[in-house]
Amino acid sequence: MPVTSESKEPAMDNIFSTSGRRVDAGAPRERGRHPRGAVSVKMHALLFASLFLLMAKAMTIKGVFFALIGAVVVQGIFCILQPPSPILPAASDHYQSSLPEGVQFVLNTLPVHYKCIGDGDGFSAYVDTAIPRESANVPLEVHEMVIERTQARTARDYQKADAILRSLDKAGYKMIKISGKEILAKKYRIRMRGVDAPELKMANGEESKNALVELIGGKRVTIYVYGQDQFERYVGDIYCDNVFIQERMLKSGHVWHFKNYDKRPEFAQWEREARAARRGLFASENPEKPWHWRRDQRSANIPVY
Repeated sequence: MPVTSESKEPAMDNIFSTSGRRVDAGAPRERGRHPRGAVSVKMHALLFASLFLLMAKAMTIKGVFFALIGAVVVQGIFCILQPPSPILPAASDHYQSSLPEGVQFVLNTLPVHYKCIGDGDGFSAYVDTAIPRESANVPLEVHEMVIERTQARTARDYQKADAILRSLDKAGYKMIKISGKEILAKKYRIRMRGVDAPELKMANGEESKNALVELIGGKRVTIYVYGQDQFERYVGDIYCDNVFIQERMLKSGHVWHFKNYDKRPEFAQWEREARAARRGLFASENPEKPWHWRRDQRSANIPVY
């Protein structure tokens, strides 16, 4: 079914319990368990009574025989009343299968700064490294730079602290202040999947960029990543405030459907709607396609970016 701007992001099953343990969302609940407190009281009472009898009988030969039988009986009762050990479901690929087909992973970003939006189909976003997927991949040298910067600031060596910030930036990381607290974040360069916006030097280039700024500037976005392009940008579907950003940009006439790379029929339909209503760049009779513009620039040995 076509994705609409009213619909929420693709559903993802909740596969983690509140304690953080991986569980199978479809697994039936275990039944027949004894209440743990009641079992504990019964168990202690039986053990106390049995030990008392054993001590009383242990003074005679027959007492030894009865003591052995009593020990076996007590052990049997203990095994019957002991709560069963919790059984954890076997590990599975349930998490991956719950994602839309082709999605490699999902990014939930920090607020996107408007200066990080380059044009109508690309931007840079930062993700908190406290997230398990990110924290496991932070290089040791980045951790060391963060510690050195903290020490430099404590010593009021702000020149050194600023130099370390620049080194962090080159490594693809940034210290970002959120609600008065600094956090280490990883930078991701993003390319919106299935659309192509006018380059900034083209007609409607600035308008396309400003439209994207209006939609995601200063807001957190969710990115369903499908892979990387030849420029090492992460290509994905973008959602913000439960709005599918590519749909909004196509319907408003601020981007083209990139047919060579994306065959989704709804994208073609949304572009046709914008053309029919002469919205955005389609207000012109014959707007130039960005891929044609880039081809002509390269043919003339003019840098595109």
